[in-house]
Amino acid sequence: MLKRWLPALFAGGFALAACAADGGDSAAVAAVRKAVQGLGPGVQVDAVTPSPLPGFYQVIASGHLVYVSADGKYMLNGDLVDLASRRNVSQDAWAAFRKAELAKLPPGQGIVFAPPNPKYKITVFTDVNCAYCRAFHAHIAEINKEGIAVEYLAWPREGLTTTSGRDTPTYTEMVSVWCAADRKAAFTAAKQGQAPKPASCASPVKDQFNLGVRLGVDGTPTVIAPDGRVLGGFVPPDKLLRLLQDPSAGG
Repeated sequence: MLKRWLPALFAGGFALAACAADGGDSAAVAAVRKAVQGLGPGVQVDAVTPSPLPGFYQVIASGHLVYVSADGKYMLNGDLVDLASRRNVSQDAWAAFRKAELAKLPPGQGIVFAPPNPKYKITVFTDVNCAYCRAFHAHIAEINKEGIAVEYLAWPREGLTTTSGRDTPTYTEMVSVWCAADRKAAFTAAKQGQAPKPASCASPVKDQFNLGVRLGVDGTPTVIAPDGRVLGGFVPPDKLLRLLQDPSAGG
């Protein structure tokens, strides 16, 4: 059964720029694109690629991955698993997509806490007010001690605007953090419940939120490994290190 989020999401009109090259038969790709874009106003597709599933294409759009028949008539929603290798093909595709998109992030957009000569670097989509995000950051010194650098990206859970069109309080607060003279100090203070001094600038908060939507982020914290795997939400430092050391872990 098709999940309810598909019509609801696409009807919401997330307008996302196409960013990945299509592959496969051009007529089939056009049919697949047209079918997905027809699910709602403003829908655009991020990637259409041939699928291991005969007769279907793999589509990433609006933060979701689905499989659409080459004639555009049928859509499958769910993980595709290679039974011979027991490999989750959908998770592998998501990881590759996340890795490629995060590699395009301009330097200096995130807020980075890193040890000297880190062994690993993770990306964490975060909200300054969520309890688990605060718990994660409370362990930042221990995480760094494990040789792990953390790049935080902004993902206000309330979204960017209210139903009345005003900026959400969390978005406003995160803009103030990203516009602070000392981002790291403002970030840590906000995680401890201290509201940042109001500030405004050409911040990357909106772009980071939209990037998170495209990458399938639906809650905070979302911890992403260097290879694009999602390692979970709040992860204790010792477990985080084990997950990074084990390529078979995460999604």
